[in-house]
Amino acid sequence: MASEGSTYGDIHRYEPPRESTAAAVGIVLLTVIQVGLVGLFTYGMIAGWASGIGATLTVSLIEANMFLGGVLTAIFIDLAFIMLLYRKEFLPDVMIVKKRRRKWEDLYIRQDDVDGASIADKDQLVETVKRAVYPYYKK
Repeated sequence: MASEGSTYGDIHRYEPPRESTAAAVGIVLLTVIQVGLVGLFTYGMIAGWASGIGATLTVSLIEANMFLGGVLTAIFIDLAFIMLLYRKEFLPDVMIVKKRRRKWEDLYIRQDDVDGASIADKDQLVETVKRAVYPYYKK
């Protein structure tokens, strides 16, 4: 579904999402894993694994901190995969028409002065140079 208009804001291309069942099941499974990892991390913080309170003789404080850091890493990676699947499978692909302009155009030159100024008009030339040197120059 594409529109023929080329004005600003027109939808150029619209592709509906696939909404596959496999992606929905994958998101549900990743969410269950996410809840388990968050529960494990919360239990480890409450039990004091990172502070050495619950550390036994076989597990040092450094290993406990590394374990909790690994669990936290797994939480964020799992969350990234959930968001990736959701964006890819359940959000539409929409391209809108935007006004294309040069990078420097908005900062230094007004829309009327894009073509340049003649050298004969010195007052306008001086104002243009001031705007080019100092973009936030006010009259």
